[in-house]
Amino acid sequence: MFKYIGKRVVQMVLLFVVFLSILFFLLEAQPGDFASQFLDPRIPAENQNRIRETLGLDGSLWSRYIAFIFNFFKGDLGFSFSRFPKSVWSVMVERIPRTLFLFTMATILAYWMGFISGKILAWRRGGRLEYGVTLGGVLLYTVFYPWFALMMIWLWASNFSIFPINQFLTPNFWLESPFRATNVFTAMIWSSVLLAIGIGIAYRVSAMQREYRTQRIVKWVGLTLVIGLFIWYWAVNSMRPYAGDIAYHAILPVVTLSLIAFAGVMLVTRGSMLETLREDYILTARAKGVPDRVIRDKHAARNALLPVVTTFILSLAFIIGGGLVTETVFSWPGMGELLLNSVLVNDIPTAIGTLTMVGALALLAHIVVDVVYVFLDPRIRYQG
Repeated sequence: MFKYIGKRVVQMVLLFVVFLSILFFLLEAQPGDFASQFLDPRIPAENQNRIRETLGLDGSLWSRYIAFIFNFFKGDLGFSFSRFPKSVWSVMVERIPRTLFLFTMATILAYWMGFISGKILAWRRGGRLEYGVTLGGVLLYTVFYPWFALMMIWLWASNFSIFPINQFLTPNFWLESPFRATNVFTAMIWSSVLLAIGIGIAYRVSAMQREYRTQRIVKWVGLTLVIGLFIWYWAVNSMRPYAGDIAYHAILPVVTLSLIAFAGVMLVTRGSMLETLREDYILTARAKGVPDRVIRDKHAARNALLPVVTTFILSLAFIIGGGLVTETVFSWPGMGELLLNSVLVNDIPTAIGTLTMVGALALLAHIVVDVVYVFLDPRIRYQG
C-alpha cells in the first residue's frame, strides 16, 4: 500500500510539472503583455525597462519559464501585475478562505442530503415519492445553472428581499470591525471542519455498538456534545456578529449550489444503490433474516457509497474552477472571480497561481480517492 502511494506521488509530481509547463506556455501565448498594455507610454523608456525587469518581463520566453519553475518550487509565484506590489500568494491567501467556506458548505450539504435521499428512494423504489423526487432531481440536474442562479436572486433577494443581492458582507457594518474578513472566514472554516469531524466520530462510535438501543444513545449523546461545543464556541466568540453577517450573505449562494449538486448526488446514489440491491450477498442477508435497516445501511449503502465518495472528493478539488460562474453571479470575491479578472487584464502570475491551485487539488484528490477506496471496500488491494 505505502509503496503504491509512493509511486503515485512520484507520478503526480511529474504530471504536475507537465501541467505547470503547459499552463505557462498557454498563458504566455496570449497577445501582448501587461507592461505594453497598461504602462503609460509617456513614462521614460528607462523607467519602463526597470518596471519590466521588476515584473520579470525583460528576459526571453525560455528564461522566464525556467525562472518560473524554480521559483514555484521555492514558494515564490511572483508579483500580481494588477495589484502590484502585492505578491500572488498574498492575493490568493485573501481569497481562498472565501471560496473554501462557500463551496465546502454547499458541497457537504448537497452530498449529505443527496446520499440520504438517494439511499431511501432506492430502498423504497416504485412509489410516487420516488418518481416525484427523481423527476425533480433530473430537472435540477439539467437546468442551465447561470439562469437558475439569477432566478434565485430575483425571487429571494429582489422580489421578497429576504437575502442580500451582492457581496459577501455588509460594508457599513464592518467599518469599525477589529477583525479582518479573512480571519473570520478562517475561524468559520476550522470550526465547521471540527464540527464535521466530531459528527463523523459520533456516528462511527455508535456504529461500533452491537445493540440498536445503545447505538442510538451513543449517537445522540455524541451529536449533542459536539453540536453543543460548536454553539458554545460561537456564543462566547467576539467574532460572532461578523460571522453571522457573512453567514447571512452566504445563505442564498449556498442553497443555490446545494440544490444543483444535490440533484446529481441523489441520482448517482439511487442508481448505485439499485445496482447493489441486486447483488447476491443482499439476497443472502435477507434469507438469513438480517434486519432491513442493517441490510440497507451496512451492506448496501456502504458499497453504493464508492461512486459518491469519488464524485465528492473530485468536486472538492474543482471548487476553485467551478466557482467562476457562481462567484461572478453572486458578486462573491473568491478564487473564481480572481481567476476571471486576472485573465481579463492579462495578469499572468495571478492566473497561473490560481490555476495551479486547481491542478494541485485535482492531483491530490486522485491520491485521496485511491486511499479512501481501500477503507470503504476491503476487496480492493494495491500491489507495489
